[in-house]
Amino acid sequence: MRYLILLALVLIKYCSFSPSSQEFEFANNEVVAHRGAWKDKGLPQNSIASLKHAIELRCTGSEFDVRMTADDVLIVTHDHDYNELVVEESTYEELAKHKLPNGEMLPTLEDYLKAGMSNNPATGLVCEIKPSGIKGRNSYITDKVLELVEEVKAEKYISSYISFSYEVVQRIEEINPSAKTMYLDGSKSPESLSNDGINGLDYHYSKFKQKPEWITNARLKNLDLNAWTVNKIEDIDWLLANDFDYITTDEPELVFERRQESPTSANWKLIWADEFNYKGKPDSTKWKHEIGFKRNKELQYYTNQPENSRVEDGTLIIEAHKEIIKNEAFISESDKSWKKNRPHSDYSSASLTTKDLAEWQYGRIDIRAKLPKGRGMWPAFWMLGKNCPEVGWPACGEIDIMEHVGYNPDSIFGTIHTKAYNHLKNTQKGKSIFIENPYDTFHDYSVIWTAESIDFLVNGKVYNHIENEHKTTDEWPFDQHFHLKVNVAVGGMWGGVKGIDENIFPNQMIIDYVRVFKKN
Repeated sequence: MRYLILLALVLIKYCSFSPSSQEFEFANNEVVAHRGAWKDKGLPQNSIASLKHAIELRCTGSEFDVRMTADDVLIVTHDHDYNELVVEESTYEELAKHKLPNGEMLPTLEDYLKAGMSNNPATGLVCEIKPSGIKGRNSYITDKVLELVEEVKAEKYISSYISFSYEVVQRIEEINPSAKTMYLDGSKSPESLSNDGINGLDYHYSKFKQKPEWITNARLKNLDLNAWTVNKIEDIDWLLANDFDYITTDEPELVFERRQESPTSANWKLIWADEFNYKGKPDSTKWKHEIGFKRNKELQYYTNQPENSRVEDGTLIIEAHKEIIKNEAFISESDKSWKKNRPHSDYSSASLTTKDLAEWQYGRIDIRAKLPKGRGMWPAFWMLGKNCPEVGWPACGEIDIMEHVGYNPDSIFGTIHTKAYNHLKNTQKGKSIFIENPYDTFHDYSVIWTAESIDFLVNGKVYNHIENEHKTTDEWPFDQHFHLKVNVAVGGMWGGVKGIDENIFPNQMIIDYVRVFKKN
């Protein structure tokens, strides 16, 4: 009886973990562990141990590399040589004499697939077939990989086949059109891939930054988007914001952490952005320059000169200079308007706006920036209502996402101005937060604006919450479209209260990105 009970338990256990009996659905996340989840635990890349850890983390995919030995054994390894032996010129027996650093045998593809099918509820196997150095062998290796996958019944576990060889991915499509294929090289447009039946782009993330239109075009062609190998927070956040299907990484734990912090985790969808992944003038399809003296009796003259606003090294630079610059609007020193009675300015700077180019009603606006430091500086990210030309300020409404005055170091202000609440009446609704080092370190400045409230955030932390009182537009003019402004002012009614330090010029604000989200 005891023997029968033990046998029954063994059979139950076997059936429970048999690959053919498991329900299997890829995990609902973007995380693909690059050569397995190896880095955090110091495991060998492309090892069964790193595959198992990717499964433990519930990554949606675990990528691995396949090569073929001289005696036609498919093995899992990345480089063309292994322990100073050229893989394609060596037998498996010769290669397998050298174990992995954790003591594992060099895995064959068969062993690797079977390990990936065992106790795996959700992690797909991303099979990269490495191009052969032997002419005419790519198709042969590809055929053998597909035959083995079918033989061990691993098809449902393969989330995609990928390769730097276009011949390989085309061969897979020819033999098994139902298999998902993605190209790695980065040289093919979404249109070309779609025309050839390839299912997705699996390119280095820099390629998508160089050609952001490929993201849009891929979606129009219903192609999957994957980026490799993504290990920096700023790149991970960018891909999450752009709703990539997959992110291949050596840092799966970090990607899981960042996806919890991403606006997309709260169902926000990116609808407008400038990542400044270009050089020269700010993108004229997104930004217009304000020119001249503009507001608050500020001392700078806004220009469109490259020295005052330019894009370089992946950032927008707005730079204030101490220089004599002619006021094109000057009439006479006796004119009643302060904008027209100054023949020149002693300072230049820039103010960019999305007015007449992009305006939004409700949403989340994120700006990542380093601020200019010094007494007299007044940088700001802010918004004005679309009806400003008709009703004027403050009736149009103003949302100050971030303001900083240099004489009040390390303090950030978030404020609204309306007809009922504004600084002229000293009734404005605003609060401040102290942050450490806003000058040499990038920080995130955000506003979350709905029909019911406006929240002001720094680095994801809400420090000012303003609710719609449901009275009149005097209190809440925020149910309309607003445009965005980014500028660096010098002096003025607030920034110049304690004078200007003349030794701080030139002085820069550096913006890493501007992103606008809408609720899905």
